[in-house]
Amino acid sequence: MYHSVAEEDESAIGPYFRIAIGPALFLQQMSWLHDQGYRTTTLAAAMELLQTGGTAERTVVITFDDGYRNFHENAWPALEQFGFTATMFLPTASIGDQPRVFNRRECMTWSEVRALQQRGISFGSHTVTHPQLHGLQPDRIREEMLQSRQTIEENTGCSVDSFAYPYAFPQTDEPFKAMLRQILRESGYRFGVCTQIGRADAASDPLFLERLPVNSADDRSLFDAKMAGSYDWVGGMQSLVKRIRKSRTKA
Repeated sequence: MYHSVAEEDESAIGPYFRIAIGPALFLQQMSWLHDQGYRTTTLAAAMELLQTGGTAERTVVITFDDGYRNFHENAWPALEQFGFTATMFLPTASIGDQPRVFNRRECMTWSEVRALQQRGISFGSHTVTHPQLHGLQPDRIREEMLQSRQTIEENTGCSVDSFAYPYAFPQTDEPFKAMLRQILRESGYRFGVCTQIGRADAASDPLFLERLPVNSADDRSLFDAKMAGSYDWVGGMQSLVKRIRKSRTKA
């Protein structure tokens, strides 16, 4: 899970919460993947491998959230160098015919999206306005799901079947997850990713797949540990902390 590929000063932010990575380090990480024999694929192909018992070893889905223009400028050249693909999730209100700004960063234009799509980059929905979905009324959530998918399809001419959940995923709220799962299915989505930490496997929910966050704090040892599964325990702690907070709130 990547976001911004640019030199940004996030020194005041804890390493866990950073979302930027410099172009040079990103290139290094792609080189590490290549040297270790990893291949990239789409969410659909990855889930087919997992669900049919295929060999998913050294297979990775590289994802980007938010549609930042620095993906086009800094990430794509590195991906292309190693023959890698990626999936970018777009908050469609931030994508236009001219560059728009989201979260203080310039976003791609539709012409850039189409050019990248022709080079093998996949695009999915990241809602329209990037809201905190948890707590919104179902009709508002459904509107975000349907409109974002429709907008991407209208501007790219390709079907959209994947979705990335914005902000922290409320994995302990089962009623909300059930409601969101139903809305996603009704809206035509088959796959989804979230901020729940870990590597996806056959038991993962196809609409709420785990991911490994990567940013400027990921040196070679930490990056390798994440790829090897040595970081998956953080996902368990993540869920435990949320359950404790939830129980205290009820009390």
